[in-house]
Amino acid sequence: MFAAPAFWSRDGLIAKALSPLSAIGAAMTARRVARPGWVAPVPVICCGNVTVGGAGKTTLVLDLAHRLAGRGVHILLRGYGGSSRGVHRVASTDLASLVGDEALLLAQVAPTWTGADRAASARAAIHAGAKILLMDDGLQNPTLAKTASILVIDGRTGFGNGRVLPAGPLREPVAAAVERCSAAVLIGPDATGAMANLPPDLTVLRASLVQDSSITALVGQPVIAFAGIALPEKFFSPLRQAGAVLLGAWPFPDHHAYTDLELDGLIHHARQRKAILVTTPKDAVRLPQPIRDQVTVVGVGLKWENGREIDQLLEEVIVGTP
Repeated sequence: MFAAPAFWSRDGLIAKALSPLSAIGAAMTARRVARPGWVAPVPVICCGNVTVGGAGKTTLVLDLAHRLAGRGVHILLRGYGGSSRGVHRVASTDLASLVGDEALLLAQVAPTWTGADRAASARAAIHAGAKILLMDDGLQNPTLAKTASILVIDGRTGFGNGRVLPAGPLREPVAAAVERCSAAVLIGPDATGAMANLPPDLTVLRASLVQDSSITALVGQPVIAFAGIALPEKFFSPLRQAGAVLLGAWPFPDHHAYTDLELDGLIHHARQRKAILVTTPKDAVRLPQPIRDQVTVVGVGLKWENGREIDQLLEEVIVGTP
């Protein structure tokens, strides 16, 4: 299970010692993103981040896809964790092992395409009728030109120690990423002072994660929770705060492929404690159907400080595209 090194959150001796390698990585990324990408004849909106790990990109894409429903929006992503190669349109019968868990979630909202070459996926989507393309990740992918890019920031972790891999959690320097972004979305309170690293003229929209209505059935109930996401505590903490009696919290690696032994252990543990077994939608799509039927799924969405701002941003991008 990957865990971010502790020194990524502070600028200590290890981070400084690794900084020459970071400089090489940053230079390589700068050269890659400078390559011109294919310019699509429809608006392309990218939701990306500058750090490794979960910042909330997929949650934002789901929100935007709902807002753009009925306008011909299609979603593009790599399909991390899936075995599919090349361009693939996600079908309801696909398994997470083929297209990845995030693709299955997104395909429930809008037509979704996986593939490392975003330009190839974009061409296929447009041929299939796409009027707007929404990218989940890809800020550092140069194959497809973006009409607008939105930088997604997790308020809890921010930019870590502010250094590029391997000295820190950044894929590239924050300043370099921001130059290619039209706006930023901060999810949750700014616990690390990340906003101080952004230019004052960058539009910053603020939102918080909220559980869906299924959480109400868990208030006061004994719960065993498990999550295979980048930051499992982002799932466990809100359960506690909502009033669920969390008797166990089992973290797994992001995109984890659960074994029969692990699932049997979770079910046995929940039965032994007479508790409700709870997980995330992203985990649920990776479970065999018989197991999925025994698990309560609690999803999350975004609550915006000002929902009109994000709608206005989308409209400006779409209307302003030739």
